[in-house]
Amino acid sequence: MSHARIVIVPTADDAADGAALHIGAALRTAVEARGVAHWATTGGTTAPAVYTRLRDPDHPAIPWDQVHVWWGDDRFVPRDHPLSNVKPFDDIVMDIGGTEAGAALGSRGHPDHHGRPTVANLHPFPNAEAIGRGVGAAWAAARVEAALHTAGLQRLAGFPILDLVTLGIGADGHCLSVFPGSPTFDATSWTMAIPAPTHIEPHVERVTMVPGLVRVARDVLVVVTGAAKADIVASVLADGADERSLPARIADLNQATWLLDEDAAAQLPR
Repeated sequence: MSHARIVIVPTADDAADGAALHIGAALRTAVEARGVAHWATTGGTTAPAVYTRLRDPDHPAIPWDQVHVWWGDDRFVPRDHPLSNVKPFDDIVMDIGGTEAGAALGSRGHPDHHGRPTVANLHPFPNAEAIGRGVGAAWAAARVEAALHTAGLQRLAGFPILDLVTLGIGADGHCLSVFPGSPTFDATSWTMAIPAPTHIEPHVERVTMVPGLVRVARDVLVVVTGAAKADIVASVLADGADERSLPARIADLNQATWLLDEDAAAQLPR
């Protein structure tokens, strides 16, 4: 039996709505409790829809000036690269890129209706700097670990406690850039560089937080949509699933919510 709370909604749009509401509530709760919120976000196909809803004038306001945003993982590319997990956030939440989503949002209301995070509170992996200096992905990963060390976060089991971690899952059952058989499971470091995977696209080197940060987070939100993910969702949440073979199993936690649309949940027992 799964430890996580499983929420099934009709469509992918409903999942994006639910994710935005969950994220907003978690960030407001953290700010009310501790005066600051630390959120590790992700990439994937659902991120743009979720970010668009967070910026919607009809969405409950988030105290962005008290929110620190981290990225659970990224491809080792500059933040404005199409493969970057940071680019959708920059384009939509920060309104840097002038995307169609941002333009549509602006037509519905002033883009600063809810404000936005301060640049100083964004903590992406500094991939462009690493590439420019020729120092590699491990250097970029170490820079984020150093920033986490100076962020004043409480720790549990040797890892910093983030208020919220949002995740998706890959077709092979990976989450973050923790792939089946990943060395991150035995890591004592908080971040790592990951060689380019050969079994799944894109074949690009990665940087990632390690599973320990997911396990100790106060709140974990996994968002999965689409029929193509139905089999892997059922496998990950099956009794006895092995996290080293199906890394998304690390998010089957008491403090986790799995938000699925009907298509992604089609193979789960009801």
